[in-house]
Parts: sequence; structure tokens; C-alpha cells
Amino acid sequence: METNKRKITDHMQDLGALIALVLLVVGISIVSPEFRTWSNFLSLLRQSSINGLIAFGMTCVILTDAIDLSVGSVLALSTALCAGMITNGVPAGAAMLLALVIGAGLGAVSGLLVTKGRLQAFIATLITMTVYRGATMIFTGGKPISNLGDSFVLKLVGRGNFYRIPIPVILLLLIFAGFYFLLNKTTFGRAVYATGSNWKCAKLAGIDIHKTKIIVYAISGFMAALSGLILLSRLGSAQPVLGEGFELDAIAAVALGGTSMSGGIGSLSGTMCGFVLLGLLSNSMNLMNINSFYQKMVKGLLIILAVFLAMRTKGKKD
Repeated sequence: METNKRKITDHMQDLGALIALVLLVVGISIVSPEFRTWSNFLSLLRQSSINGLIAFGMTCVILTDAIDLSVGSVLALSTALCAGMITNGVPAGAAMLLALVIGAGLGAVSGLLVTKGRLQAFIATLITMTVYRGATMIFTGGKPISNLGDSFVLKLVGRGNFYRIPIPVILLLLIFAGFYFLLNKTTFGRAVYATGSNWKCAKLAGIDIHKTKIIVYAISGFMAALSGLILLSRLGSAQPVLGEGFELDAIAAVALGGTSMSGGIGSLSGTMCGFVLLGLLSNSMNLMNINSFYQKMVKGLLIILAVFLAMRTKGKKD
């Protein structure tokens, strides 16, 4: 009987973000009728896609009992390099592919510092966050890089539609399906969970925990670069301050989705509920004309809540 109660409690905790999301949707729909429009729904998903893509990569990292504070800086640097290549005559499609490779490489550097350098994940990614942001400022001269031409591929990524559905939303759903399969149906996915649950046991079981961590950091960097390309398409220029604070939004989304900050526990569907919940709050406050200063306070309180929930999950795990 006690075991069944515990299972029910754990299941309800996993569904916490989904329940909060449903209740918030119902509440906002009553208060603000404009929220129920199809155009607003698509706008919400489009806005949430940036944080969502980063949060997918962050989920993989946190599941291994690590963290990545460098995603915002990776986004900025890879985007600036992409814009620089385009303005110097490199075809937009090739520049975008190179930016994704660069993003993965920058993420892998953080992974190497954590594994081979034996630095704590917080310290290692704090270092790369600072270095990458500085490199972005040096490369751009502290100024936006614009005049990116009229490339169809570049426009499509951030501003295109397919049957009235924004391309970023389609990318979000496709990548969610791919990541879900990766984490739940593959040997690599099991290695990710095992590394976060108990790295010593995982190592004894023959799992290369260093390789696993380097790969998840590379994935995180790749997703940050992809989000940067979407922003580059939407803005039409590479801003040197692009991505500042994005790591906090991604971590909050992952924690709100029920992923334990100590690794080994969590799901991609929970992360999706987490970042949609954050986007929904921002969208609803804009519809209700709430001052941006108050919005920042609400976001800060949500991050506190996310950390509290993560600590509770860690306590139960221990």
C-alpha cells in the first residue's frame, strides 16, 4: 500500500508542470479572451521555441549531473561567426552549417574541461561563458553585424511558414521527437541516465562516462547554435549581447519540468511543459499589459521555485 502511494506521489510530481500549464491556460483564457486566438497560440510557440531548443540540450547535460552556463555565449559567438561569414561572401546555407558545427565544438570544449580537466561543471562552463562572450565582443567590435543579404535559407529558418505553421515550431516538434527517441530508446540515452544516477556504477558497467558527458555538452552547444540561427533570421543581424540570460531561462524550464539537478531523473516531455509554461506566463503578462519590470520579478520568482523543486527532487533521490 505504501509503495503504491509513493508511486502515485512520484507520478503526480512528474506531471506537476503539465498540471500547472493546464490550469494557467484555463485561467488566462478566462481573464483574457485574446489569448484563445490561433495567431496568439502560434506566436506563443514561436517565442517559446528559442528557449525550448536550448532547454532540450540543457536537459541532456543536467541528466548527467552537470550544468551548462555557456549556452548563451555559445549562441552569441556562433551566430556572430555565421553573420561574419555571410558578409564575407560565404553562402548562407554553408555558413549556417558551419555555425552548427562551431556550436557543437564550443560545447565539446566545456565537456573536455569537465572530464579531462576535472573541473566542476559550474566552474568550467562559467569560464567558457566568459571567454566566449569576450570573443564575441572582440569579433564584432561590440557592434551588430548586419547586411546579411536576401538568402532564402536564412529567412526560412526563423521567419518561414509551412501551411501557416512557423518553421521554428516545426523544428521544435521534430527535434523533440528525435531527442525523445535518443534518450528513451537508445544505448546512449541509457548511458546518459546511468551517468547521472551513479557514475561509479555506470563506469563499472562499461559506460564511458567521459565520452557521454562530452557528447551531451556538444549537443547542448549545437542546440544553442541552432537557436542562434533562428534569432539571426528573425532579427536580420547578429547582436554581440545576444543570448544573455538564456542559460537561466533554460535551467528554469528544465527544473520546472521535473528534472533533478543532481542528474539521473527527468524527462524531455517535462522540459517541454516547463518552457511552454515560462513562455505562457510571459505571453499572458504582455496581453494584460503588465510592466516589464514586474515580469522580471515574476521570472525571478519562478527560477527560485524551479530551484526549490529541484532540491526537493534531489532530497527524495538521496
